[in-house]
Amino acid sequence: MTSPLTTPASEGRWTPRLWGTLLVLCAAMFLDALDVSMVGVALPSIGADLGLSTSTLQWIVSGYILGYGGLLLLGGRAADLLGRRQVFLVALAVFAIASLLGGLVDSGPLLIASRFVKGLSAAFTAPAGLSIITTTFAEGPLRNRALSIYTTCGATGYSMGLVFSGLLTEASWRYTMLLPAPVALVALVVGLKLLPRTEREKNSGGYDIPGAVLGTASMLLLVFTVVQAAEVGWGSARTILSFLAVAALLTAFVAVERRSPSPLIRLGVLRSGPQVRAQLGALTFLGSYIGFQFLVTLYMQQLLGWSALHTALAFLPAGALVALSATKVGTVIDRFGTPRLIVLGFALMVVGYLLFLRIDLDPVYASVILPTMLLVGAAFALTFPSLNVQATNGVDEHEQGMVSGLLNTSVQVGGALFLAVVTAVLTANAPQDPAASRQEILDGYLPGLVVVTGIAVAGLLISLTGLRVRRPHQPSVVVAKSTSQEEPERVAVRD
Repeated sequence: MTSPLTTPASEGRWTPRLWGTLLVLCAAMFLDALDVSMVGVALPSIGADLGLSTSTLQWIVSGYILGYGGLLLLGGRAADLLGRRQVFLVALAVFAIASLLGGLVDSGPLLIASRFVKGLSAAFTAPAGLSIITTTFAEGPLRNRALSIYTTCGATGYSMGLVFSGLLTEASWRYTMLLPAPVALVALVVGLKLLPRTEREKNSGGYDIPGAVLGTASMLLLVFTVVQAAEVGWGSARTILSFLAVAALLTAFVAVERRSPSPLIRLGVLRSGPQVRAQLGALTFLGSYIGFQFLVTLYMQQLLGWSALHTALAFLPAGALVALSATKVGTVIDRFGTPRLIVLGFALMVVGYLLFLRIDLDPVYASVILPTMLLVGAAFALTFPSLNVQATNGVDEHEQGMVSGLLNTSVQVGGALFLAVVTAVLTANAPQDPAASRQEILDGYLPGLVVVTGIAVAGLLISLTGLRVRRPHQPSVVVAKSTSQEEPERVAVRD
């Protein structure tokens, strides 16, 4: 069903109501990203206050990722079937309550449980919010502008989370947990009045319960296995058996989806080259950056002795660049297209990582660290909105939630997977001697930075395949399985 807000948007006039709707969705996206990064700087204070071990502290981060990454496929399809507005508002309310409880609890298990619930709720707000945008704004320049604002809010939230955490942790780590609660409540109240009402998808085929169970179980187990692999060992029997179980669950999931009359994921969408490149691009782009941020944070705090606030401010130029570009990227996408911008963004990121390999024990920020931060910020500003636009263009309205959930799953699984790989490389190259020199410790960081750069190079190579030369006025055509039994559906995909 077309949203009542679509008409003014399609005519190029953004009413105050339309702006308000977009700001509500941006607030939720900002909070989701903020919550991922903000807790990292506060972990030492949390451990000291609650008496938690290092392995337990890991689960304060991993619990959120587990809930978020494991349930995104289900969250995306739920938005299509149950109504995007309803799913978004209920999940946002749960997020606010869990944030409040997380700042008040006095035990590690309760804090981890609250983080899991927050991740679970974000798994529903993220795809629902993205699909509200793609069904409210007409495909083309208006949607590109809206998506550029929306996605850069997420990137800004991730960057600003470090700054907020550095400031708030100076007073109490509890403020880092409580901060999202009032913002979420305000967004909830405003959203109740502004978010467009939409009809639920007409679903004569019933609900894909087996697919939902298998898809959710496979994503939960995959994220859990990757998170634990760094601790128990990638070659351990437990890790290998767990990956085999993931493969078995995914195989069963694909078999169920191929036969289901109302699948959780219609596999035909993955026959589109632009769609596959968008998913793999999200996987490698966010995976490389999260690994990079983890290494740089350790380098600055443990090796250089910088404070949490000093470290957070070092990342600020990247976040500021992303925020300042929010309203401009849509126009750039319209002019140059998503494939070129994705390639350019990956290239900037690779160059930034290569420049960072020059670090030493006494770096000059302006000449050694700042260039990388600016290049990474420019890469985020260009690539992240472009990936979202490319993934959602050419997709039917009733499948926008499904594609949004798939894209966010790629983001979260990529972050968890490659962070675990980088952590394993860092652990393997760390000096065993407690009295090791600072130079030996620095040498142990460099292999991890090389791996991060390699992940970005892989993303660049994948994105380069989207720059095929085509004859003008000849859009690529993908024949996908139709929801109707009479004839196949021809989906024009603009690459």
